[in-house]
Amino acid sequence: MPDSNESQADLGQRVQPLMYAGDFSAALSLINAALKEEPESVDALYLRAVCHRYQKDSGAALADLQDLKRIAPEFGRAYQEEGHLFKALGDAQRAIQAYQRACQFNPALIASWQAQAELLNAAGRVAEAQQATAQANRLQTLPKELIAVTHLLYEGKLLKAEQLCRAYMQKHPRDVEGMRLLAEIGNRFGVLEDADFLLETAIELDPENIQLRLDFIQILRKRQKFEAALEQAKALYEREPENPLFQSHLAIESMQTGDYDRALELFETVLSAVPEDAATLTSRGHALKTLGEQERAVHSYHAAVTAKPDHGDAWYALANLKTYRFGDDELLAMREQEAGSDLGFQDRIYLCFALGKAYEDRKDYENAFRFYERGNDLKRAQTRYKSDQMEEELQAQAAICTRELFEKQSGKGCPAPDPIFILGLPRAGSTLVEQILASHSQVDGTLELPNILALSHRLRGRKRVSDRTHYPRILRDLDAGKLRELGEDYIENTRIHRQGAAFFTDKMPNNFRHIGLIKLILPNAKIIDARRGAMACCFSGFKQLFAEGQEFTYGLDEIGRYYRGYVELMEHWDSVLPGEILRVRHEDVVDDLETQVHRILDFCDLPFEQACIDFHKTQRAVRTASSEQVRQPIYKDGVEQWRHFEPWLDPLKAALGPELAKT
Repeated sequence: MPDSNESQADLGQRVQPLMYAGDFSAALSLINAALKEEPESVDALYLRAVCHRYQKDSGAALADLQDLKRIAPEFGRAYQEEGHLFKALGDAQRAIQAYQRACQFNPALIASWQAQAELLNAAGRVAEAQQATAQANRLQTLPKELIAVTHLLYEGKLLKAEQLCRAYMQKHPRDVEGMRLLAEIGNRFGVLEDADFLLETAIELDPENIQLRLDFIQILRKRQKFEAALEQAKALYEREPENPLFQSHLAIESMQTGDYDRALELFETVLSAVPEDAATLTSRGHALKTLGEQERAVHSYHAAVTAKPDHGDAWYALANLKTYRFGDDELLAMREQEAGSDLGFQDRIYLCFALGKAYEDRKDYENAFRFYERGNDLKRAQTRYKSDQMEEELQAQAAICTRELFEKQSGKGCPAPDPIFILGLPRAGSTLVEQILASHSQVDGTLELPNILALSHRLRGRKRVSDRTHYPRILRDLDAGKLRELGEDYIENTRIHRQGAAFFTDKMPNNFRHIGLIKLILPNAKIIDARRGAMACCFSGFKQLFAEGQEFTYGLDEIGRYYRGYVELMEHWDSVLPGEILRVRHEDVVDDLETQVHRILDFCDLPFEQACIDFHKTQRAVRTASSEQVRQPIYKDGVEQWRHFEPWLDPLKAALGPELAKT
């Protein structure tokens, strides 16, 4: 959610004294004037809802809160105000639910924790009430500055949060909560190295602080430091082996390091204590799906939605198998849940995408598109993605990574030939190309590794917010030693994903933005551009809900502009790095698998092996949305699926432009 503009910045200061004095008419006059100027002002809508509640106009208050949640779906104060409203109306259950969501989106809302505790006690839910009271008491011991930082952080005002937190840390350099909050700000900005350092330092100062370790696990996982994350999870588990939360964290980190047997054993232990925990049932399903045990995965997802019918994650997990078909009863159940006013925001997103898939399978394309579009609209409200900013970054790559740069820096990186980068756009066939290569005896198939993206963030420097072109501009100044060091770091840091083969794949699609960096630090790496026709690729991305990243897919205009920028940048790479990139078109693989397999293996200097043709027989963990599809022989049904939705795709065609829209 963006910061308010200057004309609205002091609205609260002008309105609140009137509200305290009981002059709600005057307060509403100022608020309505502000909303006339900016109809989607979060601050103004929030204050108007509060005024309406004090005037006992619950209908108007609820209408404002609905608008507010649509505009800013993760604005914790909106849910807190909803809780106050339901509490005043005597609806304790809905009030508790609203307060819980408020604390989910902003854990610094002391009033929500206190109100929860009161209502939970009255309902006889004593243990939950005690936990809520403990949270409220902990918050009340924190400095006011850090409470303010937390509010800014969870309301999306990251620059203000960082400024206030850094000012506080200058006066209190050893405050571990300040370090933790600054690390979370770094996490949200993508400055993961800073977050890693801050949390490691904070843990040294306060080794018994559990929240620090939980945050540290998240950062380590994002940085692909899976062994280190596993060690932190083990430390928590060894402290309290019977704690289901610590068992779950150890299970998840065990999955990340490929120990699925251990993960499944731990999930079963959690479920023996809390047999209807929907989140654990869903996580177990994810592990089974990754291993290719689809029948057991489906059973686990079914158990999750039986235990918690509004658990959107499990419904979408079933849809995301791609091969699963929902029954009529399931479709009705999803429709009923999605229509409910109390459904959680993220659950609604999951259900919209699942319903889109369910209707598409029924060939009801109009309803399918309606739910895909609704899910994308909701998801887009969560993101900070801006097409103009992305286009600026892509253009900077082309402007700076010239033929002259590669001639100047030629041969200075790490000479290892091990990596095979498979890049492009998501849903363009990269998983199929990877499965073909991973079926070769000399190639390890790994993951969508974030190492190159993390390195690009590191090279931006701490000025990344105000100077978007510091990287790639810095590539001009790196000497031979630094380029080699960066390449060697990449090889070493990705070793954990390998099984001992001479070569390995890295199929992070967005690496196409960093081909210049890749070829400077790893000049002998192979690069494969997995390309798919524009309309098919973009619409396939539009109807996919990604686990993280890929924010450009949540709008037809956004994904069309991104695809266009991708094609233009790839044309640049072809011109300055002739012969260094193999383009593999998904349609060609589908039409003539054997020819394309030979092309791919020849480019990678690998001898032909029949297993690459029989890729669907290869047993390996696959974590992407195409995991079930690549376990089947080639099929052509999906190539032209987008045409069923053509009546609604004019915005995509316009964004792509007439030439690309024909491909």
